Amino acid sequence: MANSFLSPTTQIAVAVLLVVAAMVPMLLKRRVRWTAHFFLVLSSALFILPFVWMLSTSLKPESRIFTFPPQWIPSTDVLDAQGRRVVIYRGTEEGLQGRQGVELSVLENGQYLLNIAGKEMKVWPETFEIKQRLGFHWQNYTKAFKQMDFFQNLRNTLFVCFLTVVGTVISSALVAYSFSRIEWPGRNALFVLVLATMMLPYQVTLIPLFVAYRHIGWAGTFKPLIVPTFFGVPFYIFLLRQFFMGVPQDLSAAARIDGCNEFGIFSRIILPLSKPSLATTALFMFLWEWGDFLNPLIYLQDDRQYTLAIALQQFQSQHESAWGPLMAMATVITIPIIILFFFTQKTFIQGITMTGLKG
Repeated sequence: MANSFLSPTTQIAVAVLLVVAAMVPMLLKRRVRWTAHFFLVLSSALFILPFVWMLSTSLKPESRIFTFPPQWIPSTDVLDAQGRRVVIYRGTEEGLQGRQGVELSVLENGQYLLNIAGKEMKVWPETFEIKQRLGFHWQNYTKAFKQMDFFQNLRNTLFVCFLTVVGTVISSALVAYSFSRIEWPGRNALFVLVLATMMLPYQVTLIPLFVAYRHIGWAGTFKPLIVPTFFGVPFYIFLLRQFFMGVPQDLSAAARIDGCNEFGIFSRIILPLSKPSLATTALFMFLWEWGDFLNPLIYLQDDRQYTLAIALQQFQSQHESAWGPLMAMATVITIPIIILFFFTQKTFIQGITMTGLKG
């Protein structure tokens, strides 16, 4: 074997260069991957930031909500043995500057009656600060539940959500099956007409629908919110039709040979295979009804019928300055949706991405 013209040191250097050259594509690929992850995490943080601020605000006293710089970690008031708030005097009274005291009461003119080092004083809010410590101000939640009939509104919301979900899933699945698995004259033309109703703005039909519902005595009841869903919802008809069309026709043909009718094929074959799309339909409809504001505002007239969305808006109009309780109630209304989506995200993603069975 011929001797190498390169010295051992040069050979080692060349080997290192070859290894580095081989690693460069992998390092670049990993760098691109980490860069993509960084931007995804950053985008996620931007989306979750409002919820974090709402949650933090719901656990802070009113005096710590509008501070600069913003306070993200909640704190609560320091109380003495008698439950009075401890304050620190920042006024101009000589000998009392920086001294601690307690808040006695709030006067009608907006001043506060304080006891600073044994001396009672009437001062404005700008001349003292409330002593704080890290902790959660749970009083916002207790105030919100006392000022808002939460459980009555929750029952109304769940009642409407449950019936609309049942009506939407049943009716939309039946109509979608007819459009996708049964041949009948004018099927495609009627399906285009159903899709055309999705392009009609809701504001165009709002007044005629209200007049019609009021004429038949449905205004002021839950019927306008529930009954229409039992006649099919165009978007979910389209969603389920696309899924049903992906199910092989051979399964239906084999069932017909065995003597199964169309309803049997629908209930025994199509529905069990379409659980992801049905769950997606139910989840979409539940989320829509849970946060629906316009329809309950138009058709419900009694406070005892209000859903959570309407009750929260009414609470805001009655307690404009009570930001702590308002954020507390908004948090209570938002968290169930987050929990629901967290436990159903796998089924939700399957229902969106799957279009049938793979052979």
